[in-house]
Amino acid sequence: METKIFDKKKTIDLRKKHIGPSCKVFFSHDPIKIVRAKGQYMYDENGNQYLDCINNVAHVGHSHPIVVKAGAKQMELLNTNSRFLHDNLVQYAQRLQATLPEKLSVCYFVNSGSEANDLALRLAWQYTGHKDIITLENAYHGHVSSLINISPYKFHQLSNAEQSKSVHVALSPDVYRGIYKKDHPDPATAYADDVKNLIHKAHENGHKIAAFIAESLQSCGGQVIPPAGYFQKVAQHVHKAGGLFIADEVQVGFGRVGTHFWAFQLQGEDFVPDIVTMGKPIGNGHPISCVVTTREIAEAFRNSGMEYFNTFGGNPVSCAIGLAVLDVIEKEDLQGNALRVGRYLMQLLEQLKEKHPLVGDIRGCGLFVGVELVRDRVKLTPATAECQDIIYKVK
Repeated sequence: METKIFDKKKTIDLRKKHIGPSCKVFFSHDPIKIVRAKGQYMYDENGNQYLDCINNVAHVGHSHPIVVKAGAKQMELLNTNSRFLHDNLVQYAQRLQATLPEKLSVCYFVNSGSEANDLALRLAWQYTGHKDIITLENAYHGHVSSLINISPYKFHQLSNAEQSKSVHVALSPDVYRGIYKKDHPDPATAYADDVKNLIHKAHENGHKIAAFIAESLQSCGGQVIPPAGYFQKVAQHVHKAGGLFIADEVQVGFGRVGTHFWAFQLQGEDFVPDIVTMGKPIGNGHPISCVVTTREIAEAFRNSGMEYFNTFGGNPVSCAIGLAVLDVIEKEDLQGNALRVGRYLMQLLEQLKEKHPLVGDIRGCGLFVGVELVRDRVKLTPATAECQDIIYKVK
């Protein structure tokens, strides 16, 4: 059956009628209807071409022929769940592990970043026997209930009575807008000490820390690059409290930062998280995600007495697509490309900053780049309306 292409107004009307009203669209005043995409470009129903700087899943380009072929070929052959033996699962796990520090050796495949982070919490709760989670200001880790609880980006809209007492919010390690700025002699220690103080207060109130969770680079929180050494110091405090360190790479992993394959590696070779979660770019738009952890944590989870099973997690088609994405990243040197193009983009943005007082800060690594607009560079007053105006002009 061929899919019909309605006129734009009918699409909007049907969406209003049948799709949940909380599901928003980009550019709500004048939404774009996209009918196809290839490489870095997207096309609307009238054939207009857009350079796609919004999507964070089309990691190796829309409709990449190698990825499409891998998925279609495997779909023609077999798709089933992971209770059956299949080489795609173990080959993919082996390839992923090869990109990570040696001790991160055990994979759990799931279907979304939210599923990955939810499972990471379960692993931490089981391994430590503790319940409390430390998260960062403005963090977002997913849409399921357990993750809304640890996502201030979402739960700050709720009343205090609805916020979980087992969640503790640490200062975002933001050296531009945060308490400890670039001119501070040691912002990494200062921000890590805030985590240390949260742990102390939690212990005073009879709580125990299961995990600290953070995106390796905060994305929804404002493209925040933690100062070097911050994660190491936080990990020391968390481990001393009997907790684990969860690095959320759902938005920033797979070479996007250019210099490294994983964003947590920006902190240095001596830093290794206890759990790493992946999603979005992992399947180039196909719903696949992964949790990678240590053998010790995985064994504790097995000893919980509850089998872990995920119907579609690690199915042959998803793993074939995941393998193809890794092939393309390697063959086309996309990590190197992110570094080269990212540096060029940063140079151009710095030139804009020199010309326009509205540009307060340029920050990023590779093709993970943010521009912060302010009305006053001293007071750092957010230029919210101007930002919205620019978004529509750029569109």
